[in-house]
Amino acid sequence: MRKFFTSESVTEGHPDKVCDNISDAIVDAIYAKDSNARCAVECCAAYDRLLIMGEVTTTAEVDYEAIARQTIKNIGYDFGSFSYDKCKIIVAIHTQSPDIALGVNNSLENKAGAEDKEDELGAGDQGMMFGYACRETEELMPLPITLAHKLAKKLTEVRKNGTLKYLRPDGKTQVTAEYDDGVPVRIDAVVVSSQHDDTVTQAQLNEDILKYVVKTVVPENLLDENTKYFVNPTGRFLIGGPEGDSGLTGRKIIVDTYGGACAHGGGAFSGKDPTKVDRSATYMARYICKNLVAAGLCDRVELQVAYAIGVSRPVSVFIDTFGTGKLADDKIADIVVKEFDLRPYSIIKTLNLRRPIYLETAAYGHFGKADLPWEKCDRVNDLKKHLTK
Repeated sequence: MRKFFTSESVTEGHPDKVCDNISDAIVDAIYAKDSNARCAVECCAAYDRLLIMGEVTTTAEVDYEAIARQTIKNIGYDFGSFSYDKCKIIVAIHTQSPDIALGVNNSLENKAGAEDKEDELGAGDQGMMFGYACRETEELMPLPITLAHKLAKKLTEVRKNGTLKYLRPDGKTQVTAEYDDGVPVRIDAVVVSSQHDDTVTQAQLNEDILKYVVKTVVPENLLDENTKYFVNPTGRFLIGGPEGDSGLTGRKIIVDTYGGACAHGGGAFSGKDPTKVDRSATYMARYICKNLVAAGLCDRVELQVAYAIGVSRPVSVFIDTFGTGKLADDKIADIVVKEFDLRPYSIIKTLNLRRPIYLETAAYGHFGKADLPWEKCDRVNDLKKHLTK
């Protein structure tokens, strides 16, 4: 059966991603000084102003405004109303609610007398988190979101290295892949919209984006005479970033994950420390799924793990291999529970999450980047053993 599936990405200059970058830059600055900090930092950007809000409990002293201005400058907003040196910044940060801290610092299991160190930390919130992996790409990620991210990143690269000097920071990409019996066989459509200055014509923009972005990213064997290209289809994109539209931390959650290829629990990642299972358990779920696929237990897998606030152990673990499992799904779920410790304390320890690694995740996806700890395939041999039992 043939079907089409589409995923999108955005550049770091997109207004929502500006906010994600600032939030994670703050987390990294805090974690560089205090590895036990609690953070839930969100930003809202619109036209000529930025609001930095949320909760932070830390011994570190950081200059929120200075971090925000440097991040905006690094992205490339040195012009217009949201220029790094001109925009107005309001900081509204308070400490973590003692009611939340009560459950995080001392889990339900710990209160009941558990002696295991791993039971000490309770989940920072209730909710369900999802992980996913498949064999469509080398990164074990879905093809459409992988290509959309690479296109968005290439847009930024050719802007910053001067190849296309007329480009500006805001941009969006979208890729539609055609599948035959679950295998991607061609790219049906590519959409690229990029902010630009007023010196370039639509014809030149179209030619350059195809030459320097699309054709350098999308494998030639996936393109054919029927592939459709849409470059700035409105015809003009001069006003962008927060000047053109408001931005908010955590609004691009599907861009951040798997491009809609699997379910999403609804929680955002950027700006949060790893006691927030929205972030850490989603990273752990990806780690588990990638190792399951790499070990050959399945070709495609979705994992759901759910928590109750203040409780260390998850309330449920669910596996769906979409019929590709070498073992029954419930057996693979049992293996996951046996082989991986899903308590927040253990997740943080396993993935070494109390360190400044989060700014790298703020744009172009949280998954599929080889140097991030949840992308390691270091449990493959442990999992392969279950295939011979």
